[in-house]
Amino acid sequence: MNPGDFDPWMRSELQAVEAALELHVRADAPADLGEAMRYGVLDGGKRLRPLLVLAAAQAVDGHREAALRAACAVELIHAYSLIHDDMPCMDNDVLRRGKPTVHVRYGEAAAMLAGDAMQALAFEVLTPEDDVVSPALQARLVRLLSRAAGVQGMAGGQAIDLANVGRQLDEATLQDMHRRKTGALLQASVLMGAACGNTTPAAWQALEAYGAAIGLAFQVVDDILDVTQASETLGKTAGKDAYANKPTYVSLLGLDGARARALALHEAAHAALRACELPGASALALLADRVVERQS
Repeated sequence: MNPGDFDPWMRSELQAVEAALELHVRADAPADLGEAMRYGVLDGGKRLRPLLVLAAAQAVDGHREAALRAACAVELIHAYSLIHDDMPCMDNDVLRRGKPTVHVRYGEAAAMLAGDAMQALAFEVLTPEDDVVSPALQARLVRLLSRAAGVQGMAGGQAIDLANVGRQLDEATLQDMHRRKTGALLQASVLMGAACGNTTPAAWQALEAYGAAIGLAFQVVDDILDVTQASETLGKTAGKDAYANKPTYVSLLGLDGARARALALHEAAHAALRACELPGASALALLADRVVERQS
């Protein structure tokens, strides 16, 4: 893929993901639950995780229907985590994706239920009743996603984050926290896409390394943007980490040090793609560039 072809590819894939999410997240759940779910996931966000799934699947000539279902599932898990993270018992935020958070709009109980239902829906999407996706591939995708979302991944990282507010962490502990909280789901997105096709052990290992680098780079850039951009640009509350006295890469390394770390991770991602020797991996390379260059 030439760089000039990337934006049309991305627009097309985003339209496919949005249409699939629109289909899967129904509005007819009881007591306005469907409305709260749709508010939390539709028409917003960068959709980086679905794009990583689809780019990786493309790189390995993967099963399209399985990849699209995986893209929706990972976005549902991500969106549910944001709904719960924004609640008063955790980060207590009022702005997400440029609009009031789900608990502000619908109340805390409805937000909690919407997140719960979206988590369950993610695994329902991955396991269709017909034979469009083989049972073996369904099981593999479920395992990758559940591992990234649970104790060893996102939930474990959030627990470390909440337990260390006001503390100065060393870099190894900070990296472990973000590898779990943010990086695990981004890495799983890459691997879920790769699982949809035939991937050699060497290519799988290289894509694992790419996903790990991208996952951490995303968080480092997030920490940078939190102190350099306004809320209107970010679509969420700027400066909230510093206000809450949370450990970040900027607080640990300084702004210049954090920028240097992001660039080093960007190079590591590209090096991993060169090692995997997949001719169709150009979209993954361009997504790595967007992760580091983004301003929101």
